[in-house]
Amino acid sequence: MIADEMRQRLAELHPTRLEVIDESESHRGHAGYREGGQSHFRVRMASPDFAGTGRVQRHRMVHAALGDIVPRIHALALELSES
Repeated sequence: MIADEMRQRLAELHPTRLEVIDESESHRGHAGYREGGQSHFRVRMASPDFAGTGRVQRHRMVHAALGDIVPRIHALALELSES
C-alpha cells in the first residue's frame, strides 16, 4: 500500500503527529482517479524538523522524503506544522 510506504519514508522527518489519508474515493470520476484508490493523498504532519522553515521548504522536505512515490500518485495535499 502506498500509504504505508509513505508513513515509513516520512518517519525520517521525526513526526510527532502523522496522518496519511487516502482521499481517492472522493475523486471518483475526476482526473487521475484509479479504481482501487491510491491516487489522491492528504498528509497531516507535525515535526520538530520543520522548526524555522517556511511552507515551501517544508513541502520540499516532504517531497524529498517521499522520493519516487510522488510521481506514482496523482495528487498530494500537505498540511505541515512544527510539533
